[in-house]
Formats: sequence, C-alpha cells, structure tokens
Amino acid sequence: MSLQTPAREVPLRAESPASDDSTAPRGGITGVTTRSRILVTGLLVAAAGYFLLPVYWLAVASTKSTGNLFGSFGLWFSHPQFLSNLHQVITYDHAIYLRWAANSLLYAGVGAGVATLLAAMSGYALAKFSFTGRDTIFNIVLGGVLIPATALALPMYLLFSKAGLANTYWAVLLPSFVSPFGVYLCRIYAAASIPDELLEAARIDGAGEIRIFTVVALRIMTPALVTIFLFQFVGIWNNYFLPLVMLSDSKLYPITLGLTSWQSFADRQPQLYQLTVGGAFVSVVPLMIAMVALQRFWRSGLTEGSVKG
Repeated sequence: MSLQTPAREVPLRAESPASDDSTAPRGGITGVTTRSRILVTGLLVAAAGYFLLPVYWLAVASTKSTGNLFGSFGLWFSHPQFLSNLHQVITYDHAIYLRWAANSLLYAGVGAGVATLLAAMSGYALAKFSFTGRDTIFNIVLGGVLIPATALALPMYLLFSKAGLANTYWAVLLPSFVSPFGVYLCRIYAAASIPDELLEAARIDGAGEIRIFTVVALRIMTPALVTIFLFQFVGIWNNYFLPLVMLSDSKLYPITLGLTSWQSFADRQPQLYQLTVGGAFVSVVPLMIAMVALQRFWRSGLTEGSVKG
C-alpha cells in the first residue's frame, strides 16, 4: 500500500503546473483588453470634449452682456443675465427671430418628413421590385449623391425664377424634398433587412402592396428612416447657401440667414453681437431635442425584421 501511494500522487503534482500555465495567458489577454478599453475611452472622451467645447462656449457666451462678451474669459460665466438676453433676442425688431424660427421649423420639419417618405418609397421599390432600368435609376441616384448642393443652387434659382417661385417658401421647400443619400440608404437597408419570404407571406394572406409597404416595410426600416430624417433635418436647419440664393424677403429667412444678417450690421449696432450669439444658442436647442427624442428608435429598431427559423 505504501508503494502505490506515491504512484498516485505523481500525476496530481504534475498537473498543477500545467493548470497554472494555462491561466497565465488569460491574465495577459485581460490586461491587454483593459488597457485597450482605457485607451479607447480616453480617445472618445477627448473627441467628445472637442465637439462639445464650442457648444459650451456658446452656452456661456449667451449669458453675458455685450461688454463682458469681449472683456471676460470666454469659457466661464461673468455676471450671467441669460433671461434678459433671451428676452432681447425674442423681442428685437418686432420679434423677427420668432418668425425666423418658425420658418426654420417649417423648412426642416416638412422638408425632412417628405424627403424621408419619398426616400423610403423609392428605396423600397428599387430593392424589392424587378423592372427594366432599375440599376440605371439607382446609378443615377448615386450620381446625385456625389453632386454638391452648392453646384445646383444657381440653376435651381434660374428655374424657380422662370416658374415664379423665387422668394417664396416653395423655393426652399421643394429642393428639400429630394434626398439622393436617403434613397441610397433605404435601398441598401431594405435589401438587407426585409426578407422576400415575409413579403410573399403577406401577399398570400391577401395584403396589397401599399398595405405591405406601410405596415411591414416601414416598421422594419425604422432605423434607416430615423437616420435619414435626422440627417435631412439637420442639413436643412443649418442650410445657408440655398436660402441666400433663393430669398430676398427677410420675413422668409430661416435662422441661419437671419443671424447672418444681424452679424453684418453688428459693426454699427454692437448689441447685435450678443443677439447673434444668443440666437445661435437657441437655434441649437431643437437639434438637441430631435437627437434625444429619436435615439430610442435606433435602439428599438435593431431587433426588428428578424425571421425565426
């Protein structure tokens, strides 16, 4: 019995170093992963600070008087008077800023909504229907993505002038209804996320094509549609060149063009410097609200459109 005991103990002692060696690489990988996460997090924080610093400066500057705007440290508050500044922005020149804000909401809201719907219909048709010239149409759409909007402003102005639509709301709204990037994104997303089996099952159940599009396709394409709406909304809201070319009546101006007009007279009326800064800060708020309100559609849409096996 005494001779058998060491024979049984030898394999047990031989296995323990192996088990220790097997855990060593895991600890190394964990350390590398932790360092990578710290590095990535640090880079993201630095990038966030880079992009948020102008917004922070704008928030601080909107609370200052005209004198403190140039005579105090730009990144910290000095005798805050935000409500007084906001009242001046709203009431200046018979509340023209509110008119500009309403115009911007009209241009961006209606333009982004119609552009998203048209892009969804076009992209879905290009992805799920076979017809002659489909690839040619899609290639033309891709060409439209590559053409800068500034190159089309002058030809559109000449066209709208001939049609009698220059210096009207339609001069800004109609070009906003077209989004080549939206058509491209909807076509790619519909082809990848909407299974043909689901559409065939809906047709077998007796659903028409319009019902299939509105009930099935639009729900599955929600993340893409939200992306297009946000891109189009922000693009129209921040658009400056097209309204500059199309509009001459200040009552039709969006916020971007209105604030620029204030800035151009600031040398003769120094108070317009502060009004421009305060108006710019207020103009950022709708974009923040739209981003926060529509984020949930991205998260909820990631699990839609799956097919159970």
